[in-house]
Amino acid sequence: MMLLICFTGIYAAGYDFSKFSSLARQRYGEEAYKTTLELQELITALKSAPETEKLKQINDFFNRKINFAEDIDVWGQSDYWATPLESLGRQAGDCEDYSIAKYTFLKILNVPDDKLRLTYVRAEIMNQDRRVVLAHMVLSYYATPQSEPLILDSLVPEIMPSSARKDLTPIFSFNDKGLWVGASNKSKGDSTSHLSRWRDVLTRIQADGITN
Repeated sequence: MMLLICFTGIYAAGYDFSKFSSLARQRYGEEAYKTTLELQELITALKSAPETEKLKQINDFFNRKINFAEDIDVWGQSDYWATPLESLGRQAGDCEDYSIAKYTFLKILNVPDDKLRLTYVRAEIMNQDRRVVLAHMVLSYYATPQSEPLILDSLVPEIMPSSARKDLTPIFSFNDKGLWVGASNKSKGDSTSHLSRWRDVLTRIQADGITN
């Protein structure tokens, strides 16, 4: 109870923790609610941390709390982009859901939007001694606009520079502000105009108490 009292009044930029945690309890029960308390503890602890530490801790948290599952098994749909609240509530999600959750909470921790991009890639993995190419999503972090990005992934827990991830080939990337093709640094336009699922999940994230 004391933990709840301490956290209820905490608002990051555009983040209503009281609403977020209450919805977790209402929709998914006590375990989901406790997970939101853990997340809020982490956010509080990372408030003044260097960005590299924020990346590591947020990456680790969501990789640990979300179990990989296909959308058809979790949501009964072939392709569904879940909000962080939905992913934590179900304790399951696919590559888009990991990336969306990490992106959302790094922004809450005041990592600038222009340093973060959700990136669709072709991923080469080994499956029963055969090399298979799959569509995959990761979160990319750019320390500066010209920097080599760091890759936050659900397949490989360690954050690595993109040059160390020879298994990934970028296709396109996006954030709240723009859309980029391949490894280009020149935006091709407004992401929400081109990506209906992104526009939809942003609206649902806002309804969960996150407006940044």
